[in-house]
Amino acid sequence: MRSVYLDNGATSYPKAPGVGEAMARFITEVGCNIGRGGYQRAYDAAGRVLEVREALNTLVHGPNPRNVVLTAGATAGLNLLLKGLLRPGDRVLTSPMEHNAVLRPLEQLKRQGVVVDYLPCTDRGELVLEGLAEKITPDLRAVVLCHGSNLSGTLFPIEKVGAICREKGVFFLVDAAQTLGVFPVDMAAMGIDGLAFPGHKGLLGPQGIGGLVVTDALAAELEPLLAGGTGSMSESLDMPPYLPDRLEAGTLNLPGVFGLGAALDYLAEQGEALRAREHRLAGHLWARLMELEECGIRVLGTLDPANRTGVVSIDCAKMDNAQLAFLLEQDYGVQTRCGLHCAPMAHRTLGTFPQGAVRFSVGPFNTFEELDYVQDAVWKLLTDAQ
Repeated sequence: MRSVYLDNGATSYPKAPGVGEAMARFITEVGCNIGRGGYQRAYDAAGRVLEVREALNTLVHGPNPRNVVLTAGATAGLNLLLKGLLRPGDRVLTSPMEHNAVLRPLEQLKRQGVVVDYLPCTDRGELVLEGLAEKITPDLRAVVLCHGSNLSGTLFPIEKVGAICREKGVFFLVDAAQTLGVFPVDMAAMGIDGLAFPGHKGLLGPQGIGGLVVTDALAAELEPLLAGGTGSMSESLDMPPYLPDRLEAGTLNLPGVFGLGAALDYLAEQGEALRAREHRLAGHLWARLMELEECGIRVLGTLDPANRTGVVSIDCAKMDNAQLAFLLEQDYGVQTRCGLHCAPMAHRTLGTFPQGAVRFSVGPFNTFEELDYVQDAVWKLLTDAQ
């Protein structure tokens, strides 16, 4: 039986060529730490880490490579942003389409006196911009939004929100977990002050490494979540005042950084062709599944294929969603993700709570033939269920 991987929204597979080799090379040929050793191998490793920061900064049009903070992933970056910035009495705006990487830290902060308000979304998961400017009052500290939903696949109008936040003088924080590496992100043009992202999704790198890019203005307001060794200013009991050291306590995941570096090199070599291919694949899958709505499924998210990520989720009326996902894998080798996708409020917004949905998410290494095969498999299972 063939195997069709359509869970790239959770993590990309396969990884970019060269990622595994770069990680193995670090472990077998480098192996040392950076900022802690006074020898050439450590200096060379530090140079490679700097190259990765430079590549990420260029990718997102960030303010400076030193403003690229390496983290364990998007969740770590979002926690650093939210918990490092918000204080009791502050107010923050978000949306019900957010991942728990945003919702759970905000829930913790609510118990500490932070006020959390939600922007409205349609039942297709589209952000309602009307009235946003009026919601930005003097007590508002920040707006935090995903760039693209991990459930509906709908893209948010980040540039429009960023322009309003910039005009009103509030920080704009963005979760780019589902978009970076696939869709253009320009922090300057989009008015983004803090951008969190993983290395293992659209960037095609390994798990356990990600990043956070912050403006100088935001960095000055952030309280570090972790304190400890940085390899710099060891004479001081306080964290260094400069980036990235101030926000990077402890030993970095250097095998992950080297793997991410290889992925970034690959993306740079491929250019726009890889992004365009994934976008065409996503549109093809969406169109093929839309053809099956008359068979008893509902395709979630915006009806504008140009405003979608590679995520396409469906809700099945004729059988349990979990059963459909199980049979797709058991009988056809199609690997998806079923459930609530760490986004319970998003499911309530789309009307799929508590039953959840079956999520298909493409990557650049899928094929159009695979997606036609998936449509046929879903059709056969729905037909058999009648």
